[in-house]
Amino acid sequence: MGKTTIARLLARESGLRFEQISAIFSGVAELRKVFDAAAALWRTGRATLLFVDEIHRFNRAQQDGFLPHMETGAVILVGATTENPSFALNAALLSRAQVLRLAPLDEAAIHALLQRAEADAGRALPVDAAGRAALAGMADGDGRAALNLAEAALALEGGPHGPAELSARLARRAALYDRTGDQHFGLISALHKAVRGSDPDAALYWLARMLQGGEDPRYLARRLIRMAAEDVGLADPQALGLAVAARDTYETLGSPEGDLALAEAAAYLALAPKSNALYAAFKAAQADARETAGLPPPAHILNAPTRLMKEQGFGAGYAYDHDAPDAFSGQDYFPERLGRRRYYAPTDRGFEQEMGARMARLSRLRAARGGDDADGAGEK
Repeated sequence: MGKTTIARLLARESGLRFEQISAIFSGVAELRKVFDAAAALWRTGRATLLFVDEIHRFNRAQQDGFLPHMETGAVILVGATTENPSFALNAALLSRAQVLRLAPLDEAAIHALLQRAEADAGRALPVDAAGRAALAGMADGDGRAALNLAEAALALEGGPHGPAELSARLARRAALYDRTGDQHFGLISALHKAVRGSDPDAALYWLARMLQGGEDPRYLARRLIRMAAEDVGLADPQALGLAVAARDTYETLGSPEGDLALAEAAAYLALAPKSNALYAAFKAAQADARETAGLPPPAHILNAPTRLMKEQGFGAGYAYDHDAPDAFSGQDYFPERLGRRRYYAPTDRGFEQEMGARMARLSRLRAARGGDDADGAGEK
């Protein structure tokens, strides 16, 4: 049932005074009244269970205002939020709280609620077995929605009604989705991990869930492009181009026709060979770049457009690769004090197998021409 009902039951079973406010409609003045009343009651030896709905709407200062009253014991705080409390609530408040997550009701619980509705009405729902299963599915794990659907079904004439008629005549529970809240981040995480886990069916399901919930398809297109670069990488170089093409197709067609292009990209990315080797290589290169930001390039690869620069050795000894055998001179292009680094380690999956073979061949040539040995000295 509802969060408020749970809080009321806790207060009743604990012998506490129940007080309820909503963070949407309450401010400092309302909080002060609640705290003053709770303090006065506490002096008589009785505590107050304060239920705060949408507690994440309070700012940090307001959330901090609960702490002294919680520490004296005058207030037992029960807060409800649809956001992730790790991000929406102060650390000090969280450290004094126990976090309980309310999960959707399972099928057995929904059917039990339908039976209670029948007992309360004194008659059976005018549905057949398939229709009863359809009612439970339409509730989507929401007990209040199940009771509302049962009430609406009891008002239908005739029967027994099946799934098709119930679907046409009753309102299905609205999808739970907040484009800026916890559901948004949870579902995009599910989509990303389904693609990374090479499951096209799950990827299509989560993509459909987000689109039906009203997510901006352009956001989904950007995330698919990121997946192509981060999780597929050079194991399939076509993946990034296909993801970009899916975004451009959506921009051309819009919804709903353009949604199919996003679905195509999601399925392709899920089935593509996976490699984060380039992602890891670039992070390692970024770390070195931060630590050695002051090191200049080696003099032999710097241009020397003036006589003074030539006299200082700029460009001296540079070998033009196109003039070398195999168009490869084997010279070092890292700062002299840094030495050669090996960041990129291709996998043996997909196209990266070919990339690895190319790198091994170039490493052998570099060693033969006086550079670092083929084993990649200075790897990182």
